[in-house]
Amino acid sequence: MRKQIAAANWKMNLSWSEAEQLLNDLLSSSYHLSENQQVIISVPAIYIPLAIQKVAEKSGVHIAAQNCYPKANGAFTGEISAPMLASVGVKHIVIGHSERREYFNESDTFLAEKVNATLAIGSTPIFCCGEPLAIREAGTQNEYVAKQIEASLFQLSADEISKVVIAYEPIWAIGTGKTATSDQAQEIHAYIRSVLAKQYGENIAQSISILYGGSVKANNAVEIFSQPDVDGGLVGGASLIVTEFNAIINALK
Repeated sequence: MRKQIAAANWKMNLSWSEAEQLLNDLLSSSYHLSENQQVIISVPAIYIPLAIQKVAEKSGVHIAAQNCYPKANGAFTGEISAPMLASVGVKHIVIGHSERREYFNESDTFLAEKVNATLAIGSTPIFCCGEPLAIREAGTQNEYVAKQIEASLFQLSADEISKVVIAYEPIWAIGTGKTATSDQAQEIHAYIRSVLAKQYGENIAQSISILYGGSVKANNAVEIFSQPDVDGGLVGGASLIVTEFNAIINALK
């Protein structure tokens, strides 16, 4: 059975005290995780040690980094490597978020290096892909997303790809209030799975969790997550509100 995942992406938000309070509130809130469900909280790097300490006794809850640099060490001032993240207990790293691609010009090739670096330390890449509005309006979103996946993931062996989580982000629906319909989400999630199946076989494709990452909220999570190829969500703004994110966790199937 595929993992069902509620993943929070705090982005560049919250002070230390606000982050601590949000973690305390979330961890004491009422949600239930079954054996195949996980909560992953992607926090700013400076809060990772605090967050890992907070969730240490909480089964099924993990802390992720929002980024990493592909080199293990060296003269790369300001960057944080995957081995550094592993040394403080990080088991998941978000790779290729649309904001990293857009604002920091991260290429598919560069992201492939980050995926490789993440797997090399035994951590799980949460690989983001997705199309901007112009591509969606042109009806070429399938080809666009397939290219991202092929360029950044198809260097992996079958065993390696099975350790990756994919997050589909309709970029036109992030922070805009727009949301893909549940049918649209299912359609492209099923397509992504078919791309994986063509390269790695149906069994592996069916084992990979694919998350939806476009303005997931408490009032739409149940409908979106009910789709057969949607395995949870990568949640931005709503993950900063305990009641919203708690409802999203409880919407996992």
